[in-house]
Parts: sequence; structure tokens; C-alpha cells
Amino acid sequence: MKITVAGEKKEFADGITVSELIELEQVETPQYVTVSVNEEFINAEDFETHKLSEGDEVEFLYFMGGGR
Repeated sequence: MKITVAGEKKEFADGITVSELIELEQVETPQYVTVSVNEEFINAEDFETHKLSEGDEVEFLYFMGGGR
């Protein structure tokens, strides 16, 4: 199936989970990543069970603290 990851169309096996995608994409510091699928945030506890579908758009986001 084809999904878009960070703006790039890629081919993956049917039924891939968010957790599997994070591993395949070699996401740095996966414990701190926030994932959106079709502009909806996925809870980290659902990464193992949330299956991606044909045409999904996935973004990996990191929220940084700081400031004054």
C-alpha cells in the first residue's frame, strides 16, 4: 500500500502499524515522537495497534520546550 510519510509517498506492506512504521523509518528518539495520521494525533499507547491504510498521510513531530 502507498502512504505519505513526511511529504514523501512510500510503499509499505498492508496493515502496517504506527509502531512498525516508526521502526522502518528509523525515527530518532521514538520515545519522544508525536505522530499524526491524516492530521489527527495518535496516542502513543495506540502506536502498536493503530493500523495504517492506503493513502494515509503520516507526520512525525517533536515538540521542544524552552524559551524565556
